[in-house]
This record gives sequence, structure tokens and C-alpha cells, in this order.
Amino acid sequence: MESGTKRLKEKIKEKLPVTGPQAESISELVRWYCFNTNTHGCRRIVVSKGRLRRLIWLVLTFGAVGIIIWQCALLIASYYTASVTITVQFQEMTFPAVTICNMNPYRYNETRHLLEQLDRETLIAIKELYRSSNSPDSRLARARRDAAEGPETGLFRTIPLLRIEVSPGYTILSDLVTKSHRRYNGTFRTRSVPGIRTLNRAKTIGFKLCEKKHDESTCDIYTFNSGTTAIQEWYRLHYLNIMAQVPEQTKVQMGYSAHDLILSCSFQGQRCDSRNFRLMHHPLHGNCFTFNSGEGSSALRTNSGGSENGLKMTLHINKNEYNPYLATSMGAKIVVHDQNEEPFIEDVGIEIQTATHTAIGLDLTVLQRLSSPYSGCTTDGLNVPVANLYNKAYSLQMCLHSCFQMEMVRCCGCAHYEKPLPAEAEYCDYTKYPGWISCYYRLRNQFIQEKLACQKICPPACHSKEWTMTLSIAQWPSTPSEEWILHLLNWENGLNGNKTLKRDELASLAIFYRSLNLRNITETAENNIVTLLSNFGGQLSLWMSCSVVCIIEIIEVFFIDMFLIVARKGVRTARKWWWRETEEGEPPADGSTDHGSPVFLNDEDPPTFNAALQLPRARAHAPDMLPPTYETLRIHKDFLIDTPAVVSSIAWVSEDVSSPVTQQDIEGEK
Repeated sequence: MESGTKRLKEKIKEKLPVTGPQAESISELVRWYCFNTNTHGCRRIVVSKGRLRRLIWLVLTFGAVGIIIWQCALLIASYYTASVTITVQFQEMTFPAVTICNMNPYRYNETRHLLEQLDRETLIAIKELYRSSNSPDSRLARARRDAAEGPETGLFRTIPLLRIEVSPGYTILSDLVTKSHRRYNGTFRTRSVPGIRTLNRAKTIGFKLCEKKHDESTCDIYTFNSGTTAIQEWYRLHYLNIMAQVPEQTKVQMGYSAHDLILSCSFQGQRCDSRNFRLMHHPLHGNCFTFNSGEGSSALRTNSGGSENGLKMTLHINKNEYNPYLATSMGAKIVVHDQNEEPFIEDVGIEIQTATHTAIGLDLTVLQRLSSPYSGCTTDGLNVPVANLYNKAYSLQMCLHSCFQMEMVRCCGCAHYEKPLPAEAEYCDYTKYPGWISCYYRLRNQFIQEKLACQKICPPACHSKEWTMTLSIAQWPSTPSEEWILHLLNWENGLNGNKTLKRDELASLAIFYRSLNLRNITETAENNIVTLLSNFGGQLSLWMSCSVVCIIEIIEVFFIDMFLIVARKGVRTARKWWWRETEEGEPPADGSTDHGSPVFLNDEDPPTFNAALQLPRARAHAPDMLPPTYETLRIHKDFLIDTPAVVSSIAWVSEDVSSPVTQQDIEGEK
């Protein structure tokens, strides 16, 4: 009886149709999935008759899967894209801040004692360059006498100004002051000043700059095509070096006051004066004045456009106080900017010509960008690794200038006079830092060529305002009205007969909104998570009639279940190897098999899929086969009593058990 029960268990194990996640192999698992999945195409691969049909369905199914993957990848790649929305609104707007500077930074009579030596040596250079011995200029004649009577001073020795004559096989360098000549056989290294294009000519003007690196001094000759450009650049270098040593309060006193620069002012028909302007000292432009700065009071607003509803000013440009070598143009510079922004006059300043009326019509555009991950802009600049030296709202220009100044301090040891002074740094002076000018030119050239890291680490601001300007210029005052306008301006400003205004010293300026149309350019996210999931679902439904649940099934079957099958096979292989390595050389005889712990069929519940999998498999036998008889299908009463669970299993699989029964089975039942 016991042997018959054992053999019946083996027959149940062999004939029980176990598939799906409990499959024994990957091919069986894939076949089970194709039969039971809800996705179209997979079932047709296994049920279609004929190799051609199966191949066609295989190509179509995998083609649809490839298209789905491609489209989903495009959706993910285009998720962080922004769309631009442009809106135009008609509303009351805040009038911008307007900063005004005289193109001559300081009154020449106030700075003459500081620049006397520089001016004298500049005139000497002019004499040597142009041989202007017949010039009626008294200052030039006086400089000639000083040069003839006194020895050469230190400025030319620090940065000698040279005439360069290139001949075949050799070059002659002539010092403009000492008149010494030096001949070089062959060639020597020359450089062009950054931003100034130099042509190859036989005669050029330049100056020699040296820089000490690693206890070695390297010198370069910076060349210019024009003597005028060379003189201006040479003068400017010495001028910056001198003014960097003057205290700021002294420089403010040497500059123009608001009363000197602004003769008359009105805003929307109401009179304004110098008290409505805030003083801002600029290293290159001296005292500048900002109208509607917003400090101490709220910013002014305007509710109508047109030239009569803006800012009108009359500026006085005193030409008698102009430095003849520093400011070769006469007029004023203005910058229109937001109240929180720094006015970068040297970058975006607009020049106002004297003896003219300049009308500037404004159109405001507000730009709002999306920050990371949509773009690289910054909202407040706190994530930018550059110190804000201007103490104003973040802007790209502010970051670039601050970055260059920090690089100047790091590489040259001192700060450039044109930009704010960083903490624990001092302005450059060639008495303390002899090579700072050469170092400055080298960094400036790298900055122009974008070889410094400033352009990489300085992102644009996410929020910015831009004023589009429309300029129109007319002659002012006109010839018929010149007399009475000048008399009236003299009377209003209390000028006596000894000091009268002249036409070529005045400039009229009007700044206004052309219309109150505020244009907003806003970036908005083109996608969100709901749109992304909807697009995913559309692609799955279009190509495979699939849903998210189908994707979960695929992950479960082709990743989890496949991993379990591979792991199970690995465990079996390891056990077989272990059994072969044991002393007995055979698996344990306790009834346990490859499936794990033995399963007893005398439980109350009928066998399940897992229980059937864990049943012991029958070993190979080669008995004599006899034809089946009805007697072989009879089950004794004792067997039914002792193994009720097995009877239930027989009734469940009776239709599938159709293999022949051997003579040993019959004898076992008897």
C-alpha cells in the first residue's frame, strides 16, 4: 500500500499542469505570460500557426515596444522645456532711475596740482611725436622749457613711451624723452592692447611693460597704430595710478556738484532741483547724480506717456574745466536703470551731445525666466560663487565686474581703480606693485577672449527689466532763440556778467515713456507630472493597448520572477555540487528534494500549485509495460481511508492522468 501511494504521488507530480510565476524555466515563464497577458500581440506570437505569421507578429510587437520606448524617451527629454508667453498690459508704471555724469570726471583746476608732472611729460611726448614746434599752445611751450631745463622724471622711466621703427632684419626703439635709440637685430615680442586692433606698419607707437614672475622679469611692448591712442592710453594708466591714492572725500570735493551740472529740471510739469538727485561717486566719471533713486522715499510713478509727462533737464557742461588729455569728448553720459540696479556707466551709458536737444523715448520690457532645471539663471545671486562688490541687486554685469576684480586681486595682488575695492585689498600703485599694469592687460585680454572663469560662473538674472530707447536729436537752442534762452538761464542760476553761459556748454535732455504699454516676457513650464503621465498612457494605449497595470505585470514577470528562476537554478546547482562533495555521494534520503522541504499530503486542504511543485519527482524506471485494465483504476478502501487528501487530488487530475500503469503498480495495490 505504501509503495502504491508513493507512485501515485509521483504520477500527480508529473502530470499536474504547473506554469506561470512558478515555472521551472524562463522559456516556460515567457510562454505563460504570452498566453495570459492583456497586451495585444504577445498572444499572437505563440498561438499563430505557421512560422511566417509568428515572425510577422514578433516583428510588429517588438516594433511597437521600440516605438513606445522611443516616444517615452522623447517625452522625458522634453519634460524640462519652457514655453514663452508675451503679454502687453496698459497700466500705470514706475518711472525708472536716471543717472547722469559729466564726461569729464573732475574739475581740471582742482586736479592740476596732482597731474602737473603727468601733463608736462605728456606734452613732451606730443612734441616728440608730431614735432609741433610752432604750436601756439602756451602750455606746450612751457613744457618744452621745463623739459629743457630739468632732468627727466620718473613716469617715463616707469613706463617708457617708445617709437618703434621696423626695418628688414632689425628694429629701432627710440625713447621719446631721453631720445636714446636702441637697435635690435631680429624680432622681439610685441602685443596689442586688448580691444584695440593693431595693423602691421613700419612705424608704430607703444610703451614697455614688465611683469615679474617667479623671480624672472618678462617685458612686452604694447603697440598702437595711432599716436593719439597711444598718448591717451599712456595718460590714462598714470591717471588711474595717481587718483587711486587720493581719498574719496577729496575726490568728491574736486568733482562737479549737482548745482553745477543741472541748471533746470522738471518732472511731469512740476519743478525739481538738485535736492531730487542722489550723489554717487564713480571712479572714472567722478560725481554722478541719480534722479528717482528710490532711497529715502518711494519711487515716482507716471500714469501717462509722451514727452510732456517725463523728465526734462538742462545740463551745463563747463568746457573750461575739461582735462585736455583725459576727456577728448565733451558732453554727458546717462544711464536708465531700475532703482535696485547698479548703473554701469562705462558699459551702457548713452552720450549726450552739447548744443543739442536729446529726446529719449522709453519702452519697458519685464523678463521673467525659469530657474533650474529649466535654465541656468539665478533668482538672487546667492548661489553664485562671486562676492557682490556693488551692494545692489544681482545682475550679469555686476557679477562679471566683481569676478574680474577678484581675479585682479588674486593674480596681481591689488585691486583695479575702476571697480569697487574688495575687503582686505588695496588699489594698485606701481610704486608698490611695479608689474600691475602688465598683469592687468594680461587678465583683460583673457577676459575678452572668455578664457577666465567669469563668463562660466556668472549666470544671467532670472528677473530683469530692460528699457528700449528711441533717441532723437535736434539743434538747441535754435539761432533765433539762442539769445533769450541764454539770458534767461543766466538769470535763473544767478550768474553775473563775468560768467555767462555759452551755447556749446549746454545740453537739453528729455526722458519719457512713449506709451504705458508694459510688455511681459514670461517663461512657463511646458509640462507637468500630470501631462507626462497622460502622454505615457496615450503611447501605451496607442501601440500596445496597455495600461500601467500591464507595466507592473511586465516588471514582476520579467524581472522578479526571472530572477527567482535563475536564483532557484543556482541553488539547485549548488546543492547538487554539495551532495557530490559529501562522503555518501548521494542526496539525503529523508524525502527532501530540489524544491526544499518535503510536503505531506495527509493535510486537510487539497494540494496547491506550490505544494504540487514541492512534491518529489519520480525516478526513472524501466518496468515491463502491460496494457491498462479497469482493475488498475480501482482504489482500495484502506487507501481512501488513510489518504483522503490524495483522493481529492485524484479527482482533480483524473482527466489528465492517462499514462499506462505497470505491473508493479498492480502488485503494489494488491
